[in-house]
Amino acid sequence: MSEPLHPAAPHHLPSFITAPGETDVLMLVIGIFLIGAVLAVGNFYLRLHTMPERMAHKSQKFQFEIVAVLGLLALFTHNHLFWVIGLFLAMIDLPDFSTPLRKIAGSVEKMAGVAPEQDSTEPPHEAAAVHTSAAADAKGSAKSEAHGHA
Repeated sequence: MSEPLHPAAPHHLPSFITAPGETDVLMLVIGIFLIGAVLAVGNFYLRLHTMPERMAHKSQKFQFEIVAVLGLLALFTHNHLFWVIGLFLAMIDLPDFSTPLRKIAGSVEKMAGVAPEQDSTEPPHEAAAVHTSAAADAKGSAKSEAHGHA
């Protein structure tokens, strides 16, 4: 039961116009394309936004943390100046001042006869680890001998 077309209507309709009650294929294709495009642009934006952090990842921890904070500030405030500063900071290699100063402080403590403090940010030295493991082995063997004699 097709209804006759209005006399003023064109007789040849374009292919993208669907009949009533049929599935609009063009709308579905454009909808899927739009969802894919939004996801692709969002992924590109986030990859571009984290570029300074990925560049600073191989640098010092302090510099990486500053770049990460600048990136978060840029993301949440929509102020692009923070992102640009983070990008420049990630490209520049900052000199390491803390290691020579720590060595100088350790030498001065050694000269003064004060026992140097173990820095909590650094892993324990190998000599200290060997000494502690040797002490633990000695305690373990002493306990096993005591249990064996009892």
